[in-house]
Formats: sequence, C-alpha cells, structure tokens
Amino acid sequence: MNGTYVSISILDRLSGEWGKLTPEARKAARYVLENPQDVGVSTVREIAEAARVKPNTVVRMARQVGFDGYEDFRAPFREAIRAGQARFPDRARWLQSIGREGELGALYADMVGAAIRNIEQTFAGISADDLKAAAETIWDARNVFTLGAGVMHSNARNFTYLASTGMKDFHAIPRPGSTATDDLAWADAQDVLVAMTCRPCRNEVVEAVRIAREQGVRVIALSDSPASPISLGADHAFTVAVDTPQFFPSSVSLIALLETLLSFVISVASDKIVERVERFHHRRHDLGIYHEDG
Repeated sequence: MNGTYVSISILDRLSGEWGKLTPEARKAARYVLENPQDVGVSTVREIAEAARVKPNTVVRMARQVGFDGYEDFRAPFREAIRAGQARFPDRARWLQSIGREGELGALYADMVGAAIRNIEQTFAGISADDLKAAAETIWDARNVFTLGAGVMHSNARNFTYLASTGMKDFHAIPRPGSTATDDLAWADAQDVLVAMTCRPCRNEVVEAVRIAREQGVRVIALSDSPASPISLGADHAFTVAVDTPQFFPSSVSLIALLETLLSFVISVASDKIVERVERFHHRRHDLGIYHEDG
C-alpha cells in the first residue's frame, strides 16, 4: 500500500470487518487502507473530510475494529512515525501536527530519547579493537580522503577539519569544481577513503567507493546498515543508528563515532602529532584568531 508503515494487523482488521461496516464507514475504512500514512498526522475531522464522511463515522469505524475511539486508533500510526518507520514527508507532516496540537513537550522527549538511543545502539555494536584497527589504517595511509553528500558532506568536512589540526594529508572530497571520482583518480593502495552515506544512499558516494576499491584504496565505511552498498566489502565498516522523530536521518551518532575514531587515530599516532597540534594552536593564538578575555 501507499506508504504503509504501521502494524499491518490494524489494516487487516479493517479489511476483515469490511462486510460488517456501514456504507459510510466503508468510505472511511477505504481511505485509511489506501492512505495509512495520513492517519498519524491527521485529526478525525481531517480524515473525515478527506474520506467525505462525518467525523462520528470515523469514530464508529475505529470502535468497530476494537478501539475506544479515533485517538486510540491513531496512536499506533503516530508511534510508527516516532519510531522512524515513515517516509520523510510523512514525518514532516507529523511534526507540524504536533505543533498544532501542543505536543512539543512529547516531541522534545522523543528527540532526546532518540539521540541517546542512537549513540547507545551505535557503540554497542562497535568494539575498541574495531576502532583501533581503523585508526591504524588511517595513520598508516599516505592520503586520507573523506567523502559524504548532502548532510554527510558537512560531517565529512568537519572530520577533515578536526584531523587537519594534527595531520597534513586529509582531503575532503569532492573539492570545489571537481567530482569525488576525479579526486580519487590517482589514489591507490597507499591511500584510504572514509565514506559515509545512509539510506537512501547517495549514488555519487556509492560510485566513488566502487572505483576506490577497484584502485586498491582501503575503504572505511559509515552507514546505517551493514548491508549498505558502501559497507559490503569495506576494509572497515561501522553501522550507525540514525532513527529520529524528525524527517531527516540523525547525525548525532555518526558525529560521535567520527570524533571517537579521530581520538583513536591520535592515540595510535606517533608523538609528532602532539607537537603538530600544539604548534597549530600556538600559531592561531599568535595570529590573533582566538578572542582573548580581558
């Protein structure tokens, strides 16, 4: 069905009770069966108007399939959106509906809870040995290329920026006016590509990873599924949890993982990285980049 993300049993119950519904209740049931994504973000009046029935008809339909009323019937659909099972536009509409109904407190709790769960789930599936192995691969590389598209582009550049305070051979790609595949043209087994993308995966990232592998480049992949096209066959693959009540994937756990990975790189690096970081920051102070209190 069109965007079915709620428990199929509810829709099955509607279908099973079809013969017992009045003609008007069938109109409401037909609309729900064909547009389940609307239920979690719509009031009883909105569903009634869309189905061209009266609001009390929608309520009777909900009661006939075992619910106390429309709000009780709608709850599983709303929970499905909160659990991240809806499409992006559906989540955006749900957020707007929360704002209209004064439920921003619940949204706040859901956002905080999702952020904490994402970090816990991400690091629960990653060991210190996994991070150490990836960090050593990065430190031993001639060049480290970081790649992301969309919101992942800024995450990749942030990782590169932080790394550049102590390491010289980090390159965020694509460079301005270039493409990721062009930037990897001369990369080989001495180099590393840190690639990141989440479902729906970006084609340019998937393609760059494919080409990098063909050239012998070692790949460190960060995605939201171990079956991601960039994770399968990667030298080091990390799965991040990105669920959120919002309409775009969360970057919280990804950023936390990148920061942790960078700390491991520093821990396995030679002493000269400490000297570089100190020199970098002393230079910034000398150039007056930082505001000095007093």
